Amino acid sequence: MPVIAWMLVIFVASTDLGSAEHTSRFLRWIHPAMSSHTIAIVQLLVRKAAHLSEYAVLAILLLRALRGRTRNAFARQAAIVLLVAGLYAATDEYHQAWTPSRTASPRDVLIDCCGATLGLAIYWNFRRSAQSKTVAAIS
Repeated sequence: MPVIAWMLVIFVASTDLGSAEHTSRFLRWIHPAMSSHTIAIVQLLVRKAAHLSEYAVLAILLLRALRGRTRNAFARQAAIVLLVAGLYAATDEYHQAWTPSRTASPRDVLIDCCGATLGLAIYWNFRRSAQSKTVAAIS
């Protein structure tokens, strides 16, 4: 259920609500004197960071769901997670292509896949750290 809920969050962010027009209004509200150039830079950074973080969270949720159901090797589960996240990223960009206030970009699919990889790395790191603490506590 958390995976589907998060995918819905990503889908909603891909609608007109997540368009540059709406986010620029928000930035103008925060800092009315901000120049258009500064707004464009802030938007670019925030939007690309959002791509990374959205898909890092998606990857962690997907991996968590997979690990609860099967005991396959981490590498196989990570490959499945990257495949699902990549396919969802591609469909998300396809959806944006049909949204008048949005644009689709293959570069964003790549950023999303990098975010999923980051999520897997974070999960792996926490998992390894927890295992080493458990071993140390037993010793």
